[in-house]
Amino acid sequence: MRVTSHTAQHQHSNRRYQTFTQGASMIVLMLYLFLWSWLPSAHGLIFKYHNSLEMEQYLKGINSTYPSITHLHSIGRSVEGRELWVLILGHHPREHRRGIPEFKYVGNMHGNEVVGRVLLLQLIEYLTSRYLTDPLVTRLLNSSRVHILPSMNPDGFESSTRDCMNIVGRYNKNGVDLNRNFPDAFEVNNNQQRQKEVEAIMNWLNTETFVLSANLHGGAVVASYPYDNSKRGSELQEGMSVTPDNDVFIHLAKTYSFNHTDMYKGNTCFGSNFPNGFTNGYQWYSLAGGMQDYNYVWAQCFEITLEISCCKYPQESELPALWEANKPALLAYMKQVHLGVKGVVMDSNGNLVQNAIIEVAGRSNLNPFKTDRNGEYYKLLLPGTYTFTVIYPGHKASTETISVLYGPDTFSAVTQNFLLQKLDYSPLITQLPVSTTTSVKINPGNNSASLLANTVTALTALVIQRLLRS
Repeated sequence: MRVTSHTAQHQHSNRRYQTFTQGASMIVLMLYLFLWSWLPSAHGLIFKYHNSLEMEQYLKGINSTYPSITHLHSIGRSVEGRELWVLILGHHPREHRRGIPEFKYVGNMHGNEVVGRVLLLQLIEYLTSRYLTDPLVTRLLNSSRVHILPSMNPDGFESSTRDCMNIVGRYNKNGVDLNRNFPDAFEVNNNQQRQKEVEAIMNWLNTETFVLSANLHGGAVVASYPYDNSKRGSELQEGMSVTPDNDVFIHLAKTYSFNHTDMYKGNTCFGSNFPNGFTNGYQWYSLAGGMQDYNYVWAQCFEITLEISCCKYPQESELPALWEANKPALLAYMKQVHLGVKGVVMDSNGNLVQNAIIEVAGRSNLNPFKTDRNGEYYKLLLPGTYTFTVIYPGHKASTETISVLYGPDTFSAVTQNFLLQKLDYSPLITQLPVSTTTSVKINPGNNSASLLANTVTALTALVIQRLLRS
């Protein structure tokens, strides 16, 4: 009996041990597979809809894996307190370097339009894993500083449902459409309360001088460019609301469309008809308080809106094909940050100056383009010959004719620096205020009033300078 009992106990112990080891092995395997799925260089980022926590873990992992070319920071929090993470990529990711333009991609502004969020994570994976081995990626990151905000509306994403066309999750936690919440240059909406996510973007634009940008949406396949709104003045032409840089915006939208596998066809989605796959925003449908108009008017940043999927929330099985369709377009668009002319403006003592007005003949913007806090300017222009006039208080206006080549081919815009000469004041001029410019900071409050003030001071300075030269 004892022998039998002992044998039974031994067999029972063996079974318990086997069960334990099998369970432990399963746990180890699951842990291994989980960790393996996040290894960026070894396996690649899997195609799925990562929630906010998973996205944060991935971004922190990338930053830890590639500390020399990435910098991760938050530009603010959503209404529900989620961080708005931005990953910066470049040869010097932690700080701006003179002559290196700043570029940005923003995704998931509407929480239920989720493809952009996925593609921007894949783009991060692609850029970091190929730096120093892929010539295009290497030159992109060496010649520009790239900022990627995968999700502008994480609260909306977390509340959205997997449905192609409904609006659940579109708005932020307060039920506000973030792409109708920015100050508008054509309509007075300054009494509207700015949402936390919008305030974060506006503050971000105050801290970085972005040159080129795109924000990614879903529900169509088309590239849309400013203006989205109009005051029905001279900007309204043949049903379109056109900017002074309309030729550049058409080029930018066309660049994305024609590098996309399908967008240029113009009829990818059922019932759609966009010739060559791009459209003027106002011509498609007008909207006030949009982000791309705000970027262009107030922050001197050329931004377009990319609609990249017919279905707002497609099946995960469709994500690899969507990535392959958009990948060449995302890369080609990034190169366009090198269009046109860049340089610095110095006063008569050789000091770099901010708020010097940069006027290009025939391109008078609603809010005059100016040098930034570093004394730099970046002006996107297509190849051709342009007349630049630089105006700065206390100095003679400087005019130069500049021949512009196609900068993206060499990953650098044409460089033109300006050294200004001190103005010999006449008795009339000495009675005028010394300073005729305003702060470089973008005013998040009464933008319509500041826009008028900026325009008046700019025109006043221009008239004064030209009288002195006559």
